[in-house]
Amino acid sequence: MTSTYPSLYQINTRVWLTDLTRDLGRPATLDDIPDAELDRLAHLGFDWIWMLSVWQTGRGAQKVSRTNPEWRKEFEETLPDLDDEDIGGSGFAITDYTVHQAIGGAAALARLRERLRQRKLKLMLDFVPNHGGLDHAWLDEHADYFVRGTEADLARAPQNYVRVKSGGADLIVAYGRDPYFAGWPDTLQIDYANPLAQDAMIAELLKIAGQCDGVRCDMAMLVLPDVFERTWGRRAPLFWPRATRHAREVNGNFTFMAEVYWDLEWTLQQQGFDYTYDKRLYDRLRDGHARPVREHFHAGLDYQNRLARFLENHDEPRAASVFAPDVHKAAAVVTFLSPGLRFFHQGQFEGKTKRISPHLIRGPAEPANRELQRFYERLLSVLRLPAVREGGWQLLECLPAWDGNWTADAFVAFLWQGRGGERLVIAVNYAGHQSQCYVRLPLPDMHGRQLRFADLMGPSRYDRDGGDLAARGLYLDLQPWGFHVFEIAIS
Repeated sequence: MTSTYPSLYQINTRVWLTDLTRDLGRPATLDDIPDAELDRLAHLGFDWIWMLSVWQTGRGAQKVSRTNPEWRKEFEETLPDLDDEDIGGSGFAITDYTVHQAIGGAAALARLRERLRQRKLKLMLDFVPNHGGLDHAWLDEHADYFVRGTEADLARAPQNYVRVKSGGADLIVAYGRDPYFAGWPDTLQIDYANPLAQDAMIAELLKIAGQCDGVRCDMAMLVLPDVFERTWGRRAPLFWPRATRHAREVNGNFTFMAEVYWDLEWTLQQQGFDYTYDKRLYDRLRDGHARPVREHFHAGLDYQNRLARFLENHDEPRAASVFAPDVHKAAAVVTFLSPGLRFFHQGQFEGKTKRISPHLIRGPAEPANRELQRFYERLLSVLRLPAVREGGWQLLECLPAWDGNWTADAFVAFLWQGRGGERLVIAVNYAGHQSQCYVRLPLPDMHGRQLRFADLMGPSRYDRDGGDLAARGLYLDLQPWGFHVFEIAIS
């Protein structure tokens, strides 16, 4: 059974299999993923494994990926020895929701899912509602499922439209896009104003629901009626309430996670999503100021419990390239010891710095950062504690240590309380200067007792009088970007 606050690990499937191919000396499939690696992921405490890019893609999208000058420049920055064979085409330019034969097909995925199930790991896959690949089968069979354009559209906005063949005839079709950017030239836009297109996408979703335990929905907000109308000038019926309901009729516990921005997280939660990306927390942590981070946690738990908290993913830069080492650790403690789904990315623990585009099937060789690995080993051990997986969370008040002690504003502090009485206090000085404060502890049984604070992430151990703690709070004096993860014992 998945915990109240589960953890997810995202794997770049094609890159992983390329590495295995090199090790094995033959093409690797999903069947070649070692049991020992699945055992390791289960031991680390993960509940979910998200396998990125398992679905069928086409040569049309691959050709665009290989010839687009802007994209190719990015690929060469990642892989200085880039070869065309390294460019598989975007895993999000899907032509059919069948498992790519190159990685073993549907049978290999089913066997992998069973191996995961035996280890109490759930499988998450991609669903890309907004668009399909350039050579999608619907072009010949159901061209009306795509947003169509005119010669005038193509002349006015060539970055958003393309001429394609459909049943031997020429058609002009829109590229998939969001309203703020030019179209993605390896994709075609699904027409959500067409109810038959919506029905067809739900049918695709139901195929997926029979093959995994949940989906991460790419750019999920793009098919909301208001957003679709802003992008394409026509109103679309609601899609997600119906889609999520039908999927759960096939698989009663089917889980939906939305990639979503523009403050539409709550909207999608109300339309059936279990989890929504928390990009705003990431942005605030990246800005490096404690108060906006702390204020982010004022939201109700009915909302926060359904946020997916992350420091990197396949779309964002690597955390080790964005955050200085001390800031990285402080941001990780805040992110992953808050409520919600804890979302980690392959390579994050090793401190990899080069983002791998989902167009590539090979990644660069990078040495592991041992210090960061040891930090994440300790953090993951904390995340396995029942109090953090199943317990109650609250934001703590941090008061100035003396009149004029302005550095108290740099603290972010949480309390976790387990069902068996376990208690953890997390305190982070999210600032580049030394800071002091008193943390108020809402523990009614402190009076007349001694409390021992043992830091699970470091060597600190403190004994404190409960009466003094009740009167003033826990005094902290932390170095820049310092933190404590205290386990409390009361005697």
